[in-house]
Amino acid sequence: MNYQAVIGLEVHAELQTQSKMFCGCRVVDSTTAEPNRYTCPVCAGMPGALPVANQRAVQLALMVALVLKCKVAAESIFARKNYFYPDLPKGYQISQYERPLATDGHISISTADTERKICIRRVHLEEDTGKLLHRESGGDERGSSLVDLNRAGVPLLEIVSEPDLRSAAEAETCARELHAILSYLGVNSGDMAKGVIRFEANISVRAPGSQTLNTRTEIKNLNSFRALQRSTQYEIERQTTARDAGETVQQQTLGWDEARGVTITQRSKEHAHDYRYFPEPDLPPLQIDPAWVQEIRADLPELPAEKTERFRAMGLSEYDVRVLVAQRPVAEFFEAAVRSGAEANPPVQAKTIANWLSSQLFGMLNTTGIGIDEVKITPEQLVALLALQQADRISASSAKRVLREMLETGAEPQAIITERALEQVSDTAAISEAVESVLGDNPEQVESFLAGKETLANWFFGQVMRAMGGKANPQVVRSVLQVALQKEADSNKSS
Repeated sequence: MNYQAVIGLEVHAELQTQSKMFCGCRVVDSTTAEPNRYTCPVCAGMPGALPVANQRAVQLALMVALVLKCKVAAESIFARKNYFYPDLPKGYQISQYERPLATDGHISISTADTERKICIRRVHLEEDTGKLLHRESGGDERGSSLVDLNRAGVPLLEIVSEPDLRSAAEAETCARELHAILSYLGVNSGDMAKGVIRFEANISVRAPGSQTLNTRTEIKNLNSFRALQRSTQYEIERQTTARDAGETVQQQTLGWDEARGVTITQRSKEHAHDYRYFPEPDLPPLQIDPAWVQEIRADLPELPAEKTERFRAMGLSEYDVRVLVAQRPVAEFFEAAVRSGAEANPPVQAKTIANWLSSQLFGMLNTTGIGIDEVKITPEQLVALLALQQADRISASSAKRVLREMLETGAEPQAIITERALEQVSDTAAISEAVESVLGDNPEQVESFLAGKETLANWFFGQVMRAMGGKANPQVVRSVLQVALQKEADSNKSS
């Protein structure tokens, strides 16, 4: 039997604040910082320590809520969510439950057939947990687990969608949209490899046309789009197989084994009452001033959907638009280059810039592992290189070589071209001399060409380019070579 997938998405994103959610401890990279260095009685859960809400974290959360078209609550309440894990020093997490910061929003995603609106149930604030480090046993030694509390108390934003998604592909698309929004707003770095943003998928299946919400499972802590897509698809297929076999789908929390490509049971799925929520007695209700909300709204940057429309209007391909819009630093680099290109003489078109970014620059960056915001070249330098190539001062292959050296050194393109003697030769007299020399040195090939083997024209072209060290203008070479070969053909006919 065919089933319809019913998927809800949860996003947990660390907010880019300088200090933690309820104390003054510095927020650091938990993957590189010395363990347990950035802690205090509050985030370490010491008795008697009093939390104070981080205003900047609230501001960042409000930015996201406004972009997602949510209703911002005039008053929201922090609560204690009680559960016991080694990386939760207090034995409870300060979160929001019955009265969250914002509710009833939505986000639009593009599917293969149409554009769909995915409803957002809630946006709320909480604190992150610590981080466990597991050591495997070796020989006679027993395994052990260590806890690092540097991450404990880091501001965490949770976005919860309604179960409006209907496939693993839609879940991935929605996750990418939310990831882009968080990155554009600057509220989260978007670095999933470091765990600063994690996705969780709630999945069930039902008969087509049914409105029933069947038993669901939740896949926790997915830190890549690939893992989200693969795990969701696997779980849809697993539940489908179970229902076809007449088996009961158990409500449970699952993990994802990327290597084996399967979901694994972690524990039975908790209900809200299992957490014994109650209002946090040490924090007053969070009062939101409407005037502050309007100030935040007025300062929101242009978002991916708006940039997408502008970039399409520039005549870019859908692929280029998607690549350029995916990350805010990339989009800003491109737009700065477009402004510089408009002022160049002759102008460098947006499509030319987009092609070089997506096909050349990004490929080089991927091999080096650095981001666009770390490159040594500026948008203006890239445009200067493209203008030189457009003016036939340098060949396309040499331009790629110059770009690679610019990335390594940050040097100006003209300086590299001069130092490496890469200036393209367009002088007709010099090229004519090389053509005559090649034809004169290869009489047998000329005779074969005249006898009808016209593919030798490409061979002659290669020989001329080699004779000129690859610096000749290919268009001029082809033009001069064509004239010379036609002259040989005419001479052959007359004789």
